[in-house]
Amino acid sequence: MRFSASFLRPVAAALFVCACSGPQIQNGVTNAPLTMNPNAAPPFTVRSATFKNNHFVPASMVYNRAGCSGGNESPELSWTGAPKKTKSFAVLTLDTTAIFWHWGMYDISPSTDELPENAGTKKSKYGTEVLNDWAIYLGKSNRGYDGPCPPPGKAHHYVFTVYALDTTLKLPRSAYVENLDLAIRGHILAAASVTGLYKK
Repeated sequence: MRFSASFLRPVAAALFVCACSGPQIQNGVTNAPLTMNPNAAPPFTVRSATFKNNHFVPASMVYNRAGCSGGNESPELSWTGAPKKTKSFAVLTLDTTAIFWHWGMYDISPSTDELPENAGTKKSKYGTEVLNDWAIYLGKSNRGYDGPCPPPGKAHHYVFTVYALDTTLKLPRSAYVENLDLAIRGHILAAASVTGLYKK
């Protein structure tokens, strides 16, 4: 079948426009036009210099009781992109494999963007510590951070989440991380997590 030149010219023009305005594919990679809002706030993110996300944690973070021998030090955590209206930060750590809380700290200053290693002590100067779930079994000396010590078997996932809050909090000294988890509900401006693994 033959087409006249007068028919082919508009078709060729249409194909040219589509080719120029659509995504370009080079070496299997699509280079689509980007639409960016220069006024958009940066995302709230958290990282750790102590361990890589979704990798195994070092011995320095492992519990030092209940059949485990580790440094029992909380990891370094740093974050960026906190909302401007942040009044305080809270850090909660949950073993999502066993549903076991390992750390809760709140009323961290809104000017803070990093917790150094071993910041999660009973008398931390960085915020107020609450009882973790080890206190249920081993006594209320387990306040602040106490590390992983799961039963032998599969790897457990330890999720460290930093919450930017629109308020400050005041909890009783008898509060557990579960109580802190409930107290922050309705006050979370942003949250970001980093996950460490441990297998005994």
